[in-house]
Amino acid sequence: MRTLCASTLIGEFFVIGFAGLVAMKSDISMATVWTVCGVGMLLSVLLCGMISRPGGVQLGWALQIALIVSGFVVPTMFVLGALFAGLWWASVHYGRKIDEAKARWAAEAG
Repeated sequence: MRTLCASTLIGEFFVIGFAGLVAMKSDISMATVWTVCGVGMLLSVLLCGMISRPGGVQLGWALQIALIVSGFVVPTMFVLGALFAGLWWASVHYGRKIDEAKARWAAEAG
């Protein structure tokens, strides 16, 4: 699960950065856009290192909720946050299934 969730977070990092570039062309100030997007990008990268620690998945959910809520400041983040939350759910769900299969294969081999 760790690899799948970390890959999702890195993907979010890049998409948030590109969304920030697009949002700068709107009437929202550059400082506001980069405050919202910069914090989201920073938290995504920091969470990659914490994903295997206790509470890492819950912090990931907190980040996804924060990204949705940040849509009140940068409206494009509503859509991105919702997409990221769905992607996060898939990463956690299928990551656990992959971990279970790997453990089962290791038990059968050993």
